[in-house]
Formats: sequence, structure tokens, C-alpha cells
Amino acid sequence: MRSYLSYLECTACGETYSAEEPHTICPRCGKVLFARYDLEAAKAQLDRDALARRPRGMWRWFEIMPVRNPDHIITLGEGDTPLLPAGRLGEVLGSGKLWIKDEGLNPTGSFKARGLSAAVSKAKELGITSMAIPSAGNAAAALAAYGARAGMRIYQFMPQDVPEMMRKESHQYGAHAYLVRGLINDAGRMVREGTKRKGWFDVSTLREPYRQEGKKTMGLELAEHFGWTLPDAIIYPTGGGTGLVGMWKAFHELEQLGWIGPKRPKMIVVQAEGCAPIVRAYQAGQRHAELFPNAHTIAPGIRVPVAIGDYLILDAVRASGGTAVAVSDAEIMRDMREMARLAGVFASPEGAATLSAYKRLRASGFLSPDDVTVLFNCGSAFKNAELIQAPTLPVLDPNDPAWLDQVA
Repeated sequence: MRSYLSYLECTACGETYSAEEPHTICPRCGKVLFARYDLEAAKAQLDRDALARRPRGMWRWFEIMPVRNPDHIITLGEGDTPLLPAGRLGEVLGSGKLWIKDEGLNPTGSFKARGLSAAVSKAKELGITSMAIPSAGNAAAALAAYGARAGMRIYQFMPQDVPEMMRKESHQYGAHAYLVRGLINDAGRMVREGTKRKGWFDVSTLREPYRQEGKKTMGLELAEHFGWTLPDAIIYPTGGGTGLVGMWKAFHELEQLGWIGPKRPKMIVVQAEGCAPIVRAYQAGQRHAELFPNAHTIAPGIRVPVAIGDYLILDAVRASGGTAVAVSDAEIMRDMREMARLAGVFASPEGAATLSAYKRLRASGFLSPDDVTVLFNCGSAFKNAELIQAPTLPVLDPNDPAWLDQVA
């Protein structure tokens, strides 16, 4: 196998850089770098049907992934998560064309496994030995796991109210984990200061070129699942936006390979009402999103007050004819339970937010029952156990002859 990685390109100013040395953001303008591939050469050599016969997992797309030597791949079996018909949930909502992509079944319990597998693998290939990340929790857990497997030193900075399980994961994996009085943007400033003084490699969202390469495999899997067509709409919980940006990039690459046509899904951003910088910028017709003040929500993964990739997210939403929706914490809590009870998916609050958005968009007429729509559950609610409210369970005595009378 051969990776067709060619170079890095700035998504803002167009400057190009070597992919054979470490890079974070564009040195010229400070914006996001993308990995670019020789897709004409890849098109001549790759058989998309042969890819389907390879062992399952994210790295079966090796030729359009950024690692040159397969020996450098750091994997825990990420990717190829289930794409589930919504079943009873779809019936209740009056649609037989609703799907759930369950990223909670990735290693470390979230879609962050994809991006960090790619980033850590490429970092290993480039000789990087220590990495640092600001995180709402899931990315920290994923980096800690993949860093442990690679033998790297990992430094992570998380808001003080990060879910308890995510703190415990970081400890178990041996990362150097710290809590921050502030939000993820505050943690990000600390990482950037630390990289200058301590020499860590900054693996913040869209501040290095390879996390989105792992996330783009979600888009590759969707295209394959739907027979090399794409759904009508994708609803995606958006904080830093790496997954949405990565999938939009994947669709462009697939078209260049000749594997899909020009049709694109409506790319739909969902954020929380208490932290909705992308929604606010979309509604105002702006290409960049200002810092959202007093950010708060029960969904830590989308509590991102400002995103470096704002222009990439908003460009994809507008080019696709999509939209951006903010939902309440009350809706998220309701739909965590509804997705579990009717679809059997134990969704994170961020994942449940996609169901809340779907309901709103159906009610407004933006989406119809006939639109093939994919909801992205980005993680498992096992990580957010403190949010789950459950009654005290009755205790039965097997020696009590009347125990069955107590069963409803």
C-alpha cells in the first residue's frame, strides 16, 4: 500500500508546505492547513470495491490517509461504526429514512478516536514524542489512549467541570492531566503557551493538519454504506467542527476519485443555545464567528465559545444548502432518553442534540419525512453518567413468596 499524500495547503491563503515535517497552523496567516493528495494517481490505482474487502477499520482507506509507512499506524480498531436505521424512533417521528451513526462504539467511547489515531500516527512518523491538547474530555481521553500506545508523553488541559469518567480515563492511561479554571478556549491558550516554553506539539482541534483526516473517514463510510451516493442531510453536533469539516473534505476527494457525483448532503450544524457561536454567525450572514460570551451547556463537547475553523464550517453549511440550529439543554436531556428508549442508542448529550435539531427542522419544514437524514451520535452517555437521572430500583427478596406481585 502507498499513501498518495502530497503536501499541506493553507485553506485561507493557499500557501503550501511540506508534509515531511511537523506543522500546526499556517505560518503565514495562522489559518487551518489541509493534507492534499495526488488524487489523479490514486484514481488510476485504487479500486473502491477492493477497499470494501479489506479488514474493517479506519485505516483500510490507507491510500488517502496521511501516514506513509503502515508500521507507524497507532490503532485501537477505530472506525466502521454502525449506521443504524432509527427504527421505532423513526416510526414515532413519521420517517422511515432516519439513520443514526453511532460513534460511541469507537475505542475510548467517542468519535475523537478517529482524529487522534490519525494525528498520533503521523506524529510518530514525524518523530514527535510529546503532545498537548485542550479538551472538553473526550479528545483528552482519546489522545491519552493513543499516546500511551505510541509511548508518547501526553499533556492535557480540561475545564474544571469536565465529566468525571473522562478525568479517570486520562489518569488510567498515564497522561499528565490538568484542570483549568475556565473553558476550553482558556485551556487552549495554556497549551499554546506551553508549546512555546516546553516544546510540546499542539494537537488542538484544527490546529494541526491530521485530526480531520481521521474524522473524514466518517464521510467515506457514509458514501460506501449508501452505495456511493450520499444522504440528503447530515446533522452534526458542532464544537470545533473537525468532523463536519473532515466529511466535507472527504466528499470532495471522493468526487475527484470519480467514486461519487457532485450531489452533497445538507450539512446541518447543531449547537446548544447557551453556546452557539456558529449558529449566531450563520444567522448574521458572517463567515467568522465571534467569541460566544458566558458559554454554558450540559453538553461539554459543544461548549466551544470560539473555533479556529469557523470559516470552514460556515462555508460547508452554506455551500451545501444546510443550516445551523441551536437547541436547549432541556431538549437535549429529553432526547437522550428518547434515543435510548426508542432506538437503543445510549447517546451522549451532544449526540442527542442532533435528534432535537431534527425535530425542529421537521416542524419548520426544512427537512421532510422523505429526506434520508443521518444523525451523528458522537459519543457514549457512559461518559456522562452524572447527567442520567434514574429512580431508586426496588429490591426483591427471592425468599418472599409474594415477590412476583411486586413486579409491574
